[in-house]
Amino acid sequence: MRASDVKRAFRYRFYPSDAQAGELSRTFGCVRKVYNLALAARTQAWARQVRVNYNQTSAMLTAWKKTGELAYLNEVSSVPLQQALRHLQVAFTNFFAKRAKYPRFKSRKKSRRSAEYTTSAFRFRDGNLTLAKMAEPLDIVWSRPLPQGAAPSTVTVSQDAAGRWYVSLLCEDPCVQPLPATDAAIGIDAGLDHLLTLSTGEKISNPRHERRDRARLAKAQRRLARKAKGDGVNRAKARLKVARVYARIADRRRDHLHKLTTRLVRENQTIVIEDLAVRSMVKNGSLARAISDAAWSQLRGMLEYKAQWYNREVIAVDRWFPSSKLCSACGSLQRKMPLHVRTWTCDCGTTHDRDVNAAKDILAVGLTASVCGAGVRPQRKTPGGHSATKQKPLQREP
Repeated sequence: MRASDVKRAFRYRFYPSDAQAGELSRTFGCVRKVYNLALAARTQAWARQVRVNYNQTSAMLTAWKKTGELAYLNEVSSVPLQQALRHLQVAFTNFFAKRAKYPRFKSRKKSRRSAEYTTSAFRFRDGNLTLAKMAEPLDIVWSRPLPQGAAPSTVTVSQDAAGRWYVSLLCEDPCVQPLPATDAAIGIDAGLDHLLTLSTGEKISNPRHERRDRARLAKAQRRLARKAKGDGVNRAKARLKVARVYARIADRRRDHLHKLTTRLVRENQTIVIEDLAVRSMVKNGSLARAISDAAWSQLRGMLEYKAQWYNREVIAVDRWFPSSKLCSACGSLQRKMPLHVRTWTCDCGTTHDRDVNAAKDILAVGLTASVCGAGVRPQRKTPGGHSATKQKPLQREP
C-alpha cells in the first residue's frame, strides 16, 4: 500500500454555539428518522421477497420530503440524510455477505448521535470548518495539526453520551509510510494479571482502568438509580455524570492501547496473536468485567490496521491451540494445566513461566501458519480450508 493510499480520520473536540448545537441536534434526529424509515421499507420489501437498493430508498427520501408529516426533513442539509441511506446499504451488503447481522433500528437514547458530510456540504479554508446550513465555522480545538495540504473528503460530527462534541476529518496522510523491514517477530499471550506477555519474556501490566474508577462509577450509578424514571432534568443530570465516568475510563484505555500497539508494530515485522473468542468469554459472569476492561478485541483491531499501514504482518493462530500446555523446548503436551498453575516443569527438565511459554508457542505456530499460507482470521468463517495449526497435527513425545 502506498503512503498516498492511506486515509486517516483526525478527530478533534469542538464547542458549538447554541445555534450550531440546535442545528446539529436536528440533523442527528433527521438522520435517525431517515435511516429507520428506509430500514422499515426495506424490511417490508424483504418480507415480500423483493430487494430494495440505495437508489430506490433515495427516491423514497425525495417523496418523504414532499409530505406534510416529514416536511421538516427539508430544514437540514440533505447530504447527511443521503449518507445515512448509503450506510444502510453497506449494512445490508455486509448482511447478505454474512459478515454481520441484520441491520437494527436506531434508538433516540442509545444509538450514536452522528452525521456525515461530504465535500459538497462543508467548506474547509485556512483551518476553519463551516458546515452546510451554518453561518459561522466550528470552534475546533486543534490538538494536533492536520497533514500539510490535507483536504478532507468527509467530515463526521458526533456527540457522545457524556455530551462532548467531536468532529472527525477523513483525509490522506502522506506521513504514513512503510517502515524498514526487520527480522523481528514476536508472539503475544493475552491475560488478565498481565495485559500482554511477550515471547521475549516481557510482561506488560494490566492498568485495570475500570477498577481505578469503580468507586466513583458506583456512586454515580447509585445516584442515578434513586432518580425517578422518565425524562426529568435531575435524571438527565445523573445520567450525564455516569456517562462522564465511563468516558474517562474509555479515553484512558484507548490512549494506553494506542501507545502499546504503535510500539509493537514499530519494533516487530511479524506479530502473532491468539484468535480469542471474546464474545463467548464475557459470558463468564465472574470474569466478564475484567475481560471487557482488558479490551482484547480493540487491541487486535489496532494491531491489524496499523500493521497494514506500516507494511507489517499480523497472524492469528487457532484459538484451540494448546499454547499453555505445550512445552516450547521439547514440544511435549501436558495432559492438564489448571489456571492456578503459573509455573510448571516439563519432563525434559525445563521450567516454564506459563504465560511466557504460551507466548513462545504462539510465535512458533504463527510462523508455521505464515509459511502454510493461512489467513489472519482462521476462526472467522474464512472461506475454504482449515487453519494452519490443524493442517499439521501436533506430535506428542512418547
